[in-house]
Parts: sequence; C-alpha cells; structure tokens
Amino acid sequence: MLDIGLHHFLTVSVLVFIAGLFTVLTRRNAIGVLMGVELILNSANINYIAFSRFGGSGYDGQIFTIFAIMLAAAEAAIGLAIVLGIYRKFETIDVEATDTLRG
Repeated sequence: MLDIGLHHFLTVSVLVFIAGLFTVLTRRNAIGVLMGVELILNSANINYIAFSRFGGSGYDGQIFTIFAIMLAAAEAAIGLAIVLGIYRKFETIDVEATDTLRG
C-alpha cells in the first residue's frame, strides 16, 4: 500500500518549479516564457493544496488555489495581449529582439 505524504507533494512541486524556472530562463520566445510562469504558479498551487491537506488548516489551501488559478488566467490573457502587441509592432515574439518598446 502506498503511503503518500507531504514530502511527495513537495518533491513534485519542486520539480515543477525547477522546470518552470528553467523554461523562463532559457526560452527566447515570449510564449515559452509565459508557459514557464504558468508552471511556477502551478507549483505554488501544489504547495497550497498539500499544506491544506496535511497541515489541517481546512479549506484555506483550496481557496488560495482557486484565487491563484484566477490570477493565472488573467495573467495569461494580459500576457497574450502584450505578445500580440509586440508581434504587431516588431513582427517577432523573440524577447531579446524587442529591447525597446518605443516607436
């Protein structure tokens, strides 16, 4: 029988966070950077749920997770709007090619 504890959830959360951080730091594409930020937010959501489950704090973790998911949806919408604006202005989504936003 498997006994999954808090350390298992924290291990998965650290792995997801590292994958997100690696994605943010290595991608030149703005969409890839946004995906890395989403992975980092999902890592925080795993922590919220795990500490809520094993910490005995009731539904606080679930409430924070729902708030973080709503925040991530808003961040994705605004981020994609910025990426579309950058693409229209510079005709690329390479974050290094857009060193200035002045026209």
